[in-house]
Amino acid sequence: MHREMRPLARSNDHLSRARGFASRPERAAAAARLLILGALGVACFVLCGARAVQAFPWSTDMFAGAAVQPLAMAPRVMPSGTLPINGIPKMDLEQMTIGMKNPLKPTPANLAHGKVLFMNTCYPCHGENAEGNGPVAHLLQHKPSNLVTGVSKNLPDGYIYGYIRNGGIWMPSYDDAMSSNERWDVILYVRSLQTKAAEAAKNKVSSR
Repeated sequence: MHREMRPLARSNDHLSRARGFASRPERAAAAARLLILGALGVACFVLCGARAVQAFPWSTDMFAGAAVQPLAMAPRVMPSGTLPINGIPKMDLEQMTIGMKNPLKPTPANLAHGKVLFMNTCYPCHGENAEGNGPVAHLLQHKPSNLVTGVSKNLPDGYIYGYIRNGGIWMPSYDDAMSSNERWDVILYVRSLQTKAAEAAKNKVSSR
């Protein structure tokens, strides 16, 4: 019985092998057809969708959008103190020395405000009377200038303004510490100290 089954098993084995070898070319052809169809599909998608890509909103919104000219619409009303209205263009020290004059008057209010600003910002180096003997003067490599009897009394207001704003060789810039009018108030106060010092010196000479 076992001998009769062996030829039958062998014949089935040969038949399955024959079918396997015969199906390989068919499977290869089917794979090739799928690849061709896929390539054709991708090509059709690219060719047909090229115009759609250019029509996306974000590719033309800046080009086709409405052109709003500067100040065509009124700006929003800004809260008080948030929009600077008294600034000046960027200038060097020479330009400010020649072209800038103090627009403020030495009123009691301006002098009082200038003194407060001076004591808060300038006092540590220049001292209470602007004589260059402030509490941190001894820590500095270069002694602060005497603003009362030194060369500052003969310099234009624009020079002092520019020096406060832009700084100098030994003095840092205080552009962010004071507004434009606040710098002018400080100058008014320094001028008042210079006037008092000149009057005191004149009286001292006349009393001899």
